[in-house]
Amino acid sequence: MKHRVVITGMGCVTPLGNSVKETWENLIAGKSGAGHITKFDASTFPVRIAAEVKNFNPENYVDKKDIKKYDYFCFYVLAAAEEAVKQAGLDTFQFNHDRAGCCIGAGIGGFKVIEDTQEAYLAGGYKKVSPFFIPGAIINIANGLVSIKYSLKGPNISIVTACATGTHSIGDAARIIERGDADIMVSGGSEAAITPLAVAGFANMRALSRRNDEPEKASRPFDKDRDGFLIGEGGGVLVLESLEHAKARGAKILGEVVGYGMSSDAYHITLPAGDGNGARRCMAAAVKDAGITPDKIGYINTHGTSTPAGDVLESMAIKDVFGESAKTVKISSTKSMTGHLLGAAGAVEGIITMMAVNEGIVPPTINIDNQDEKCDLNYTPNKAVKYEMEYGLSNSFGFGGTNASLVFKKYAE
Repeated sequence: MKHRVVITGMGCVTPLGNSVKETWENLIAGKSGAGHITKFDASTFPVRIAAEVKNFNPENYVDKKDIKKYDYFCFYVLAAAEEAVKQAGLDTFQFNHDRAGCCIGAGIGGFKVIEDTQEAYLAGGYKKVSPFFIPGAIINIANGLVSIKYSLKGPNISIVTACATGTHSIGDAARIIERGDADIMVSGGSEAAITPLAVAGFANMRALSRRNDEPEKASRPFDKDRDGFLIGEGGGVLVLESLEHAKARGAKILGEVVGYGMSSDAYHITLPAGDGNGARRCMAAAVKDAGITPDKIGYINTHGTSTPAGDVLESMAIKDVFGESAKTVKISSTKSMTGHLLGAAGAVEGIITMMAVNEGIVPPTINIDNQDEKCDLNYTPNKAVKYEMEYGLSNSFGFGGTNASLVFKKYAE
């Protein structure tokens, strides 16, 4: 028996706000979370801009004495999980802990902890390396902390698929529930990679925008003048449940995960396949898994990173999959406002897609001032639009040629 998978809680920390409500309100207002880097001295770097999380205090989520033990990607996911779990009512409901699990990943993990520890080692030798270094840096420690906090004793796995991590995490968590291996899965992704090494690495790949004098204009997916992505940070968490379990405990159901597709480009370590074939197969698989035809999709939250090649190829893939309906489906890239949250992107954008479906509002793609003629679809330029829909699709594509797509549905009995 294949169990239906519903969403009962959502939480996020993003450059636009430290909750779903705040993030959503700023998104539909078309606000940018970009600015100059404050987390380290980037004055000598070719890239000096990022989309940073603001007004975030980790002491709200862990004891002060534990802050030095972990990286910020752990704190972001703990904050997002707290919001999601509270909304789901699992903080007060007595559930079967053996049937509740966790699937949360990151694309990079504890980069700052690694950088800081290397500096300490070079300055003072091995004795300066903290015994908490390894557990504080590894990617699955965030998953472990959430599992410990809420006593989730079922499946405990972490996905690492670069920028597709959050989407794969939600999809794999849904699969676990579908096949009956858990009743509840806390799923999502997190990232905190605005650090010297990460920014230097992406900058030297020529992957980042260098629009240093106009950070709010730097992320401009589908615009002719785009020059790379804007690095961001944050975390997103969704509580997934089997429909039977959610209904039995009287939970408020926010939506449904109905389709999940995956593919590999098998082409290049960082570049997408030149014909968009991997993205096409991924979207087609998700739509097929949802049991619908492409024309039923009302909104696509694109991967849309603002890179010269990626935006064109994703647009090509959408036209291949959607045919005539590609001309009418609503599309946007919310990375134009949040920046690229790397391993957290898919989780946050999954939440945004579900919000768009439920609220009947399509968030805009800001900074489309001169639309690329090779990107010839309706990307909801610069202003949110009202649009009632039943289904939304969210795309995430990562280094290594890994692709993931999810279909979300407005809940109905």
